[in-house]
Amino acid sequence: MANKRVLVVGLGNMGMSHALAYTRIPGFEVVGVCERRIAQRKLPEALKDAKKFADFDTALKELKPDVVSINTLPDTHADFAIKSMEAGAHVFVEKPLADSVANAEKVVETAKRTKRKLVIGYILRHHPSWIKFIEIAKKLGTPLVFRMNLNQQSNGETWEWHKRLMDSFPPIVDCGVHYVDVMCQMTKAKPTKVHAIGTRLTDEVVKQNYGMLQVSFDDGSVGWYEAGWGPMMSETAFFVKDVIGPKGSVSIVMAETAGAVKSDDINAHTKTNQILLHHADMSKPDERIDMTDEPDHDGLCEREQRYLLKAIEENIDLTDHMNDGVKSLKIVVAADRSIHEGQVVTL
Repeated sequence: MANKRVLVVGLGNMGMSHALAYTRIPGFEVVGVCERRIAQRKLPEALKDAKKFADFDTALKELKPDVVSINTLPDTHADFAIKSMEAGAHVFVEKPLADSVANAEKVVETAKRTKRKLVIGYILRHHPSWIKFIEIAKKLGTPLVFRMNLNQQSNGETWEWHKRLMDSFPPIVDCGVHYVDVMCQMTKAKPTKVHAIGTRLTDEVVKQNYGMLQVSFDDGSVGWYEAGWGPMMSETAFFVKDVIGPKGSVSIVMAETAGAVKSDDINAHTKTNQILLHHADMSKPDERIDMTDEPDHDGLCEREQRYLLKAIEENIDLTDHMNDGVKSLKIVVAADRSIHEGQVVTL
């Protein structure tokens, strides 16, 4: 079978990780890379044969790729994804799927109509520890309580990148889709209400760089998610991943050595080290499940792209995957609305 010819759009943190992942996977060939400042970009050796483009439309028209990998800012995701699928390409798009629920629905509709595969960058879905975490949580009974956050004390380059991201979305939306997606996998119940609060801790940004959302489900499950970005953020409790049910609780915990991990280290966002399982009936002592040999960030990006290749080659039905992408976006967009309106949003 001929290699799938890939055009990678956006070469930031995620884009470069994905671009290099394709070069390690037999079945993919990166034929083009595209970003606005491509002229100044020094590409790694593995991408030396890729054609460089500063304009997306030109790259799409000239290369006619089999796959387009979209790793740009969220406000371009829908436009680029729709154009790519209309041109006959399968699409990988970083989360969130779009800058609005209506646009996300348009992207999914296009994928169904053109019969192209659409994989959304929910990296935690490919992470062995998070898969295990979700599997255990599902056995804790109903209702469930979700407690999750990811606060990042970002400085220098990372803070500049966060400020660019905030041109589209505040942190509880941008990062929140991951963790809300995890909640939705743990309970198949319908989300019913969202309430959120947020504030701006600096004049350097127009969006709230700190926020917290609360979500209720129709089986009685409830959860909160908190996210803050910026040089003022606290390194204390930057990583809480905790689920409680009638039968006990399960938590992702950093091992004792994790004090050296900084909250703006991208590997720390997916790193787990250990899963801690507590039984409510005390039938067994608390169990620590060791996860220290898990893949790093680049390894996870590679798993996402291997999944995309498998979906194309085996014609996997991605309907649920796409619908889940819209569902988690709906919840976090409702949270953003709740902050602005100062009230609970009913879904």
